[in-house]
Amino acid sequence: MPTPTRVVDSHQHVFWHGCDDAGLVADLDEQGVEYAWLLSWEIQFDEDRESYHSVLNPVHFRPDGAHAGIPLSDLLRARDRYPQRFVVGYCPHPKHESAPALLRHAVEMYDIRVCGEWKFKMLFDDPRCLELYGAAGELGLPVVLHLDVPYLPQADGTTKYYSAWYGGTIENLERALKACPDTTFIGHAPGFWREISGDAASEPEVYPRGPVMGRGRLYDLFEANDNLCADLSAGSAKYALDRDPGHATEFIRQHRDRLLFGRDCYGGDLHAFLSTLDLEPEIIEKVYHGNAERLVSPPAKA
Repeated sequence: MPTPTRVVDSHQHVFWHGCDDAGLVADLDEQGVEYAWLLSWEIQFDEDRESYHSVLNPVHFRPDGAHAGIPLSDLLRARDRYPQRFVVGYCPHPKHESAPALLRHAVEMYDIRVCGEWKFKMLFDDPRCLELYGAAGELGLPVVLHLDVPYLPQADGTTKYYSAWYGGTIENLERALKACPDTTFIGHAPGFWREISGDAASEPEVYPRGPVMGRGRLYDLFEANDNLCADLSAGSAKYALDRDPGHATEFIRQHRDRLLFGRDCYGGDLHAFLSTLDLEPEIIEKVYHGNAERLVSPPAKA
């Protein structure tokens, strides 16, 4: 694969995984990333998960031991120190009655460019979420969605339920896409990427492995909804692609205008994998920076 002329990381966080803003900038430099979208994550008390505590900023632990997540203040601090390296995103919790107003104020006061990360224990098509998406669409902000399914079928015919779910099912996502046609959505996370394969409804693993079986529901979602994109961040996208590299090449070719390079953490694993695929230069430029900059303008140069 030819080397991209520029790289934009469209899904990133700061002050997490033991890395502050200076450490993140050092990682961007090491990986040849020009700039990154920084995304917030508001965690309410009843959504807190200890499994995330070790990767979040210790400053934001509450006295009761729960964690507040990745607040907008951390993102603004990083951008103030490195204004040419970051675009800031923000997603207020949809349970807040004032969430749409908070989003508008954040745009007016802090030049927020992305609504994200949406990562809440709510259904995508909850009316409160639809109201927030509508505000994002009016403001010209793409919405980055995290989908973790609430249950999966098991080989013995039972169903395994998960307490740490976000968004609901692919059907909830489809209804949100239909309800908000003027808002651009960026899909992400295991519940989204498992739908690349036609057997997702019967697959018992959160991160399926092995060849992609038939045409997954992602194809239909992309075809029916012009407002759907996806980022390639985290292990979920990489697992979905490297489980079947031949399929991955054709999937990226077919959806070249909808896919955004992103990492969600640090290092070069995604780029290393993409480098093994036989992709045309035009596609590489779109995925690595063109599609992101079509949705969100880059940081202003000094």
